Amino acid sequence: MPRKILITNDDGIHADGLVRLARCAMEFGEVWVVAPDGERSAASHSITLRHQIEVRPYEFDVEGVHAFACSGQPGDCIRVGSLSVMPEKPDLVMTGINRGYNVASDIQYSATVGSAFEGEFQGYLSIAFSEGISGEHEATDRYLREIMAELIEKEYVPGYVYNVNFPQCSLEECKGVLYDRKVSRKAFFTDRYKLEKEENGSKFYMVDGKYSPSHEEGTDFGAIIDNYVSVGVVRNIS
Repeated sequence: MPRKILITNDDGIHADGLVRLARCAMEFGEVWVVAPDGERSAASHSITLRHQIEVRPYEFDVEGVHAFACSGQPGDCIRVGSLSVMPEKPDLVMTGINRGYNVASDIQYSATVGSAFEGEFQGYLSIAFSEGISGEHEATDRYLREIMAELIEKEYVPGYVYNVNFPQCSLEECKGVLYDRKVSRKAFFTDRYKLEKEENGSKFYMVDGKYSPSHEEGTDFGAIIDNYVSVGVVRNIS
């Protein structure tokens, strides 16, 4: 029986990274995509409880993929996809390829990692994939299949998901792959809030983070800063 693979993301079903991930995954099994109908970045592990979610067939850019757009959150996509949309439960969940790194403290906000957590909670081997926002895909294209082929053969371990981040550099600048990266406790951005306006006694703020690169040996953050692909395990709170 072919491996059944469920994929979602938080950039929306139209995202190029999702298409590239699904196209690569087709080599390894039967691919089902249930992804948000729009962007859901920083939704973390949230799900929808108090109103309906819509799931509708979607004409996907990769032939042979069973694809559906969902009005809910990425976590909803994994739940409804595995519990209701797919005729059988998946063997594997993959999320991404996210536009933007999911390393260090940013992981707690990431719906790419959050939906992988949902897959793990449902009992599936789950892998999250992310890359930089520059649009440089050479390192991703070089190593995606190789890393996917290795990780999908891993045994499911309760409480753990794999987290893969590709650096936004040329293939020539990429130094290779570092495994067993720990999650840095530093922040990729130093957050602050900028006052936008005051009106009727209320103040309106907009998040205004400052990029804070930081080398840290042995971590996901350090690997990305040094132009390595980072592969590590993140522990689910469950």
